[in-house]
Amino acid sequence: MKTIKNIPRVMIVGTGSNSGKTTITCGILKALKNKGLTLSSFKCGPDYIDPMFHSKVIGTHSRNLDLFMCGENSVKYLLNKNSEKSDFSIIEGVMGMYDGLGMSDEYSSNHLALVTETPEILIVNGRGKSISILAEISGYLNFKKNNIKGVILNNISEGMYSIFKKAIEEELKIEVFGFLPPLKDVEFKSRHLGLITANEIEDIQVKMDILAEACEKNIDLKKIIELGHKTVPVDFQEIKIEEIIEKNSVRIGIASDNAFSFYYEDNIELLKELGAELVYFSPLKDEKIPENLSGIIFGGGYPEEYGELLKKNVTMIESIRESSKKGTIIYGECGGYMYLCNSLEVKNNEEQLKKELPMVGLINSKVSMGEKLVRFGYIELIAQKDNIFCKKDETIKAHEFHYSDSTDNGNIFLAQKTSGKKWECIHMKDNIIGGYPHIHFWGNIQFAKNFIYKCKEIKK
Repeated sequence: MKTIKNIPRVMIVGTGSNSGKTTITCGILKALKNKGLTLSSFKCGPDYIDPMFHSKVIGTHSRNLDLFMCGENSVKYLLNKNSEKSDFSIIEGVMGMYDGLGMSDEYSSNHLALVTETPEILIVNGRGKSISILAEISGYLNFKKNNIKGVILNNISEGMYSIFKKAIEEELKIEVFGFLPPLKDVEFKSRHLGLITANEIEDIQVKMDILAEACEKNIDLKKIIELGHKTVPVDFQEIKIEEIIEKNSVRIGIASDNAFSFYYEDNIELLKELGAELVYFSPLKDEKIPENLSGIIFGGGYPEEYGELLKKNVTMIESIRESSKKGTIIYGECGGYMYLCNSLEVKNNEEQLKKELPMVGLINSKVSMGEKLVRFGYIELIAQKDNIFCKKDETIKAHEFHYSDSTDNGNIFLAQKTSGKKWECIHMKDNIIGGYPHIHFWGNIQFAKNFIYKCKEIKK
């Protein structure tokens, strides 16, 4: 086991989605940055969007900590690795603090807090409540074993705060660190997969400044810092990552723009550590893919929101097709998979008429958008055939969350939920692989290695 220096840290958890976790996390991050602290930030679970907001605040990439997909030791290792040069770390929870797999708290924010011995600060939305807020907080304090060390109230007035604070601290013996009043000017809009991404908000830095000012005024940042410094070092088994190819001998293109932005930063870093050179490009704006690529990754995102622009960029589509003919290894994940299919059916926002847009056409399937989630949640992928990532019967943990479906979802892997539900998924033909599941390479590092090895074979 290895222990590095202690990481001062707290986790911001909530009573549920829309309680204000992301808003308050971003506000505290910005306020602490304004004080000159070097920060690292994390998101519990598989969420892609919230870490983008963190990244806009701290100026460096936020990371995901996912016990289901990566396991305890890898999560502890990644927490330490990505916090090593920081003065302070903040982890944002997911959903309600106890919400985990099914009706259990396994893999929940609270589970992560206990595994990493991180103190939790509970965000409670006070709108439309009086003494009932004490009953709500009491329920969270006493429901299961937890590490709640304080409370922040959201959406309440300054006048009500003093009343709430006195009652909560006297009745429940838990410290209240502050509050945020209603801040309509900093509300982040949502759509079907969650918040609109940070890159799509033009005045995001203005919003962050307003949030920081509100947090500095109404939240006791000094006490939060003091709480974070009461933590103990995290023990973990060292994971050694060594280059498997000559540095930068393999170039891998990463599709990155408003249509394709869902990437786990630790996946990106792992590919670099293994020796790959990563080159970013935009299927929306660039005329063609970068030169001399051995592999291309199309991550998830919102291709349905930018379908017309993607369709019109015919020179990009042609360059992808030509590259595939030359044997370039191409991987499409969820939104990236949708782009690689024959067509994408979307609705016209004004007339609500369905329209089929031709896409790249490397995968023989048609995609259409729906009104509700099709398949979502944690899964295990079991290989049914040898493929670009692994041999038959090898496995990796994954996650699905999408409103679209395709006429043929593939059969290279079998997806299995803990409930026992199973379905086939992921296409592979020659050098092309793609499907709806999102994978985290730290759930099975060999998947990343095999992808790079395949790219190296193409290079030869």
